Amino acid sequence: MLNLFLRTYIHRQTLISIRNFYNSFIHSIFSPEMTTIDDVPQPDFDPNLPSTPVSYPIKTLQDLKLRTYFNSFHFQFNKASVPLTHSGVVGDVSLPNRRRMIVCHDMAGGYTDDKWIQGGDNADAYAIWHWYLMDVFIYFSHNLVTLPPPCWVNAAHKHGVKVLGTFIVEWDDGRVIAEQFLETNAVAKMYAERLSELAVALGFDGWLINMEVSLNIEKIPILKEFVSHLTQVMHSSVPGSVVIWYDSVTIDGQLSWQNQLNDSNKPFFDVCDGIFLNYSWQEDYPRLSAAVAGNRKYDVYMGIDVFGRGTYGDGQWTTNVALDVLKKDDVSAAMFAPGWVYETKQPPDFQTAQNRWWNLVEKSWGISQSYPKVLPFYSNFDQGHGYHLAVGGNQVLDAPWNNLSNQSFQPYLEFSGGTASETIQAFIDFKEASYSGGGNITFKGVLEGDAYFTKRIFQGEIHSRNSPLRFTFSVKAEGSSVIGLSLEFTSKNDDVENKTSILLASWGDALLTMERFSPKFSTVIMPQHVKKLETATEWIIQESTVTPEESTLTGIHALCYKSDPKSASSEYHSVLGHISIQASANNTVFPRASEWHVESQNLNWKSDPQGNKTLSLRIMWKLNSGDASVFSKYNIYVDYETNESAQPSKYVGLALVEAYYVSELLVPPGILSVKFIIQAYGINGDFQELADSPSLRLRVEGL
Repeated sequence: MLNLFLRTYIHRQTLISIRNFYNSFIHSIFSPEMTTIDDVPQPDFDPNLPSTPVSYPIKTLQDLKLRTYFNSFHFQFNKASVPLTHSGVVGDVSLPNRRRMIVCHDMAGGYTDDKWIQGGDNADAYAIWHWYLMDVFIYFSHNLVTLPPPCWVNAAHKHGVKVLGTFIVEWDDGRVIAEQFLETNAVAKMYAERLSELAVALGFDGWLINMEVSLNIEKIPILKEFVSHLTQVMHSSVPGSVVIWYDSVTIDGQLSWQNQLNDSNKPFFDVCDGIFLNYSWQEDYPRLSAAVAGNRKYDVYMGIDVFGRGTYGDGQWTTNVALDVLKKDDVSAAMFAPGWVYETKQPPDFQTAQNRWWNLVEKSWGISQSYPKVLPFYSNFDQGHGYHLAVGGNQVLDAPWNNLSNQSFQPYLEFSGGTASETIQAFIDFKEASYSGGGNITFKGVLEGDAYFTKRIFQGEIHSRNSPLRFTFSVKAEGSSVIGLSLEFTSKNDDVENKTSILLASWGDALLTMERFSPKFSTVIMPQHVKKLETATEWIIQESTVTPEESTLTGIHALCYKSDPKSASSEYHSVLGHISIQASANNTVFPRASEWHVESQNLNWKSDPQGNKTLSLRIMWKLNSGDASVFSKYNIYVDYETNESAQPSKYVGLALVEAYYVSELLVPPGILSVKFIIQAYGINGDFQELADSPSLRLRVEGL
């Protein structure tokens, strides 16, 4: 509680003064040998020993210098698996030539629920899902080298957002560290190369450099060389990478936050990709900073502290006040600590408060990212946490979980706030059974007669050149409630923008549907295929094909209506489980199980007096030949095999890399062998049947 109070009301300068006074006070009273709070030993963690994979920072220069991270058991698991895409092309990752939005994480010190690479059991874990409102995401903590957990990189990259780690030196200890890594130009460049090497190996896109210490003036040229060399090495190693300087130490070595771009910090700005300015700026500072930056005004990111600690506009629920000023002066923004919504438990609940807060950002700043951009496109609306997990309409897990790596493309649902004008409420529902993953979009409310309701889902840029697009979506509905998809295609002819609307209607009375909607849409298409699942009959899968003239698919809306306008009930309730868009009818072709090589490592059996056994091991797999990048993820299951009849496979977890660590799996008495099954997912949402998937069988030790 005290920490939250300090974060909310005390400025950075005050915190530093308090910290330095505290350390001096402690050392003046107690003997020099006595440890401070920061020196108290933490529980032993040996990163070289097999254990449940975690993300963790690098805390010492020695570990950075010696590359100890690469020898860690956890290194393989910390690699991000989703490449950054921008403008629909992998590798085309330059920042757009417009004002941009940086979002800096800083949530409860970092490495909380998100440190568990294979997922945790907190369904209420912190998450971000408004990726379409940002360009760059920074994972921040107060450790020397903050390495972004791969779940954040995977989720951000999927949505076209770059991810940066943080290199920070602060407080009195930080000054000692700074003197060490700025010993000479050669030493500084070596550490810059170590940082670049980490970003390349782990798959993220650059660094925020935060030097919150005062320095001897002779160290400033070396610091500039460090920033310059890091920027150059990152650019050569990761095209489109970004190095951002934080407004902290000045060119004369003083720790003095300028809150604007000026002669005191511009030399650092000149040798990297941008500057993250401190939060206590005045209304004319953005304009003045833009003038100093010249043709690089979009590389000026004016800081906004969402906690409101001295920030322009006071942050929190008036964060948009600062954004409006930056928008007027046409410079970029750096949003610090949006986790304020979560940490301060804003009412009525996190989901609602989060949507409301980001809605303020959208209304002020506008949308930064568009998707879908490339085919195939698939979304099951999963936010990366929930209370159950489904695969193809069948529930495989009935327990709370979280894993941001499982996050699918997020819908652009506008926040309505339960206003009376909205007859239907549309929201991500985690409690109702899902078709895939742990969430869905639920539409609930009232529809009278032949009224209908539309809700934006995606805002895309798929270019079509007279080629067919196959849309597949799953629906679960009550009574006469049905859902269609309203598509908007945009084309230009002699610089005149033309828009075409196409309705992919729900199954039902085709004649009645045509009569109702043909006057409202350019084209109405009834589904070519409709099927019900044998094992989850409540779900209906609809498939329709569109062949538009040369144009761009720019909008996808859900259209809610009643199949029977004369229905006596006005209640409306339906669920959209997933959307898939493909260029053709070709489904994913999965390799046969024999085409995979599966092996175990770090095998460890333990027994207790009751006859129970636990098993820990690392499972690794790879294709003998071919490209495994067409698979987006892997579900891991276990079969307990006995002499009796076969038992249903039990879901174990999710892997984004070709390895999974099983930690202390309970093997009850009577089990002869355990079989682990690796179920591959295609990027279009297809998944391999368990019976056809590769597996690893182990005989229970001691039998």
